[in-house]
Amino acid sequence: MKLRIDEPKSSEITPQSLYLDRRRFLKAAAGFGAAALSVEKIAELLAPSSHAFAGAKLQAQKSPISTTGEKLTPYEDITHYNNFYELSTDKETPAKIAGSFHPQPWAVQIDGLVNKPQKLDYEALLKLAPLEERVYRHRCVEGWSMVIPWTGFPLKVLLDRVEPNSKAKFVAFTSVERPSELPGQQRDVLNWPYKEGLRLDEAMNPLTLFTVGLYGEVLPNQNGAPVRVVVPWKYGFKSAKSIVRITLTDKMPPTSWNEANAHEYGFYSNVNPQVDHPRWSQAKERRIGEIFRRETLPFNGYANFVAGMYKGMDLRKDF
Repeated sequence: MKLRIDEPKSSEITPQSLYLDRRRFLKAAAGFGAAALSVEKIAELLAPSSHAFAGAKLQAQKSPISTTGEKLTPYEDITHYNNFYELSTDKETPAKIAGSFHPQPWAVQIDGLVNKPQKLDYEALLKLAPLEERVYRHRCVEGWSMVIPWTGFPLKVLLDRVEPNSKAKFVAFTSVERPSELPGQQRDVLNWPYKEGLRLDEAMNPLTLFTVGLYGEVLPNQNGAPVRVVVPWKYGFKSAKSIVRITLTDKMPPTSWNEANAHEYGFYSNVNPQVDHPRWSQAKERRIGEIFRRETLPFNGYANFVAGMYKGMDLRKDF
């Protein structure tokens, strides 16, 4: 599947903005004093005015596995209200400084307990399966939510290609680590690189999406470019971004937020209105763009697809 890109790649030209941004940075540094500039502010000043693949269109078919009857969250909100600690710990800064990150060229290593380990570049990943547009609810552990039209294909397609062996029980995801491009990684907020994981049956579930775009365009940097997973029945931090490695293992893999605070962030982290976060209730959520809070749905409304995987489990214990 080819991208339809109307503009030349940034690597093929010397953009005028590079010169202008350098002048802007020097002027700002003179005004504020270099010592007073935060890591994020420096990245914002140096970031190019446009991303190499910004606006590139994806050809995708509408998927029958899609949430219907709900208003889509505007593109502007999806791309300017982000949890991406690799860039910044607040919600607005990632979009401002995301140009410091260069998501091309890219490749993903798939290894571990598989019969056919391999490393696939971005173009090869796009050719694995027809791309689908799926509308999913997105629920953040902090209590806000969105409705997002993602583009991708089932993660199962990629995993089937490498042939997990009989010992494989879990799937571990490792995100990119480039502190020179991702200023948030210059701080010890988490143990970098970012790590996440799923049980193998969760990763193989038809809902789990290997994601390359949103709103019919390639993923913006601040939304996890160029490839991420989306696991819509779990809280948002379970959907690993900017993935460089996928490893199949027989043991539950360490995950970043669970390592940071296991009491607040369990391995499963299924959306469950009956299991509160230790510091706030999860019974309701605030949909971005709405005034009033709404009831949170078990498994984020996808119980018919996923509840059977947890039959017999204590979801308060295995949260």
